[in-house]
Amino acid sequence: MDLVQINHFIGGQEVGVDATSRFETINPSNGKAYASVAHGDASDVDTAVANCAQTFAEGAWSKMPPAERSAVLSKIGDIILTRINFLALLESRDSGKPIINARRDVMRASSLMKYFATLPEIAIGANFSEEPGYHSYSTRVPFSVVGSIVPWNLPFLFAAWKSAPAIALGSSVVLKPSEETSASAIEFARICIDAGLPPGVVNVVLGDGKTGAALVDHPKVEMISFTGSTYVGRKILQAASSRLKGVHLELGGKSANIVFADADLDKAVEATLFSSYWNTGQICTSGTRLLLADEIADEFIKRLSVRLRDADLVGDPSLTTTQIGPVISKRQFEKVQSYISLAVEEGAELVFGGNTPTIKDCEDGFFINPTLFKNASPKMRVAQEEIFGPVTVAMTFSSESEAVEIANSTQFGLAAAIWTQDIARAHRIAEQLTAGIIWTNCINRIRWNIPYEGHGVSGMGEDLGVECIKTFSKLKVNQINFSGNPNVSFPVSA
Repeated sequence: MDLVQINHFIGGQEVGVDATSRFETINPSNGKAYASVAHGDASDVDTAVANCAQTFAEGAWSKMPPAERSAVLSKIGDIILTRINFLALLESRDSGKPIINARRDVMRASSLMKYFATLPEIAIGANFSEEPGYHSYSTRVPFSVVGSIVPWNLPFLFAAWKSAPAIALGSSVVLKPSEETSASAIEFARICIDAGLPPGVVNVVLGDGKTGAALVDHPKVEMISFTGSTYVGRKILQAASSRLKGVHLELGGKSANIVFADADLDKAVEATLFSSYWNTGQICTSGTRLLLADEIADEFIKRLSVRLRDADLVGDPSLTTTQIGPVISKRQFEKVQSYISLAVEEGAELVFGGNTPTIKDCEDGFFINPTLFKNASPKMRVAQEEIFGPVTVAMTFSSESEAVEIANSTQFGLAAAIWTQDIARAHRIAEQLTAGIIWTNCINRIRWNIPYEGHGVSGMGEDLGVECIKTFSKLKVNQINFSGNPNVSFPVSA
């Protein structure tokens, strides 16, 4: 079977058709190559950035009236929905995501664009108290070119998510998707053009880490937005600092999911099932550290085990009944398997899973059954390190203070969930947790108008909401003297 050809998208058109350097994309559900992807180098990055910089300078988008920019962004959201079936199939094949989850992600991308369509018309400045004869005000101005490097776990959604705030404010964006999932970023760029976004506002360069490094190092890229691992985020921050670029990082997590004895256990079990295993556990906010009060630990594990046994979650991603698909790649498969082996070696007790299922017509796919360990200790590596797979480790606590101590015992600080019917306790615990997002009696809840930010090594810079305007723009202040009198004189008198 001929491989699908996927090429760069620059200046409103496909480029790199004749690229001599290419790599193959593997379908995670069957382990077979299905696409040949252009491998961008520094010259491809330079072409994309130069085109973006020229487009920004010419002002077709950056100087467009805010209401007109809003209309284009809203239309992008509309077009996404009209192509949901195609995009979901593309996403499922590229990432191994179950078709039902792929459709969900496409719908979320549409609603995200609708939200960001409101940003251009929001007042983004301030007037300041002044002495007579002066008027001082501030505004926010866009970066000219933003480099956006996005991961493989939510490819289409992140292509939209990590471009939308920048383009809403008038910037041009060079988007670099993961080499594991190149296809849907190209489709996002095509949709942008079809919606009326001028060519050169969103360009896409495909490639690996070297391609991303060239984008980070490019002198005309004023800001980098990166979503991915803490390890790579540190390298990007170090490289960007040499050119004093703006940087936004959304990095790893090892979120605590804390269940107190007075919690509604059935609701907490269902939420744990979702948070731990949705998207095959490949979500940075997954509550994969399950903290259980001593009194209810055995009962909770029992109920969760029954749900895992009876749910029949893993299957062929093309089937609408499938809830859990494969992990993204053979490398990720081997990494997750190594952590499962490590958990056993460290003394955690395997309750469920830990093995690989055989899926009809997907025998060579990278599938791992949802896995649950109990009797883990907070210092175990499986309780400290981000696995990014369908593996949850359960620990117990005997008091509020111990729950907080365990929850805060990792280097990460992205998210945490609290399950209790005692609202005073919920507030007490939330105040003490070192995490940027706290959920009480809910989990993995993301709303586009509600901001968040990772703490610790989980990131830097506000995301979503109107707060993201500060992250994706620069401050400009103007102080106007209309008094007719000079404010300084020289030489200075005593």
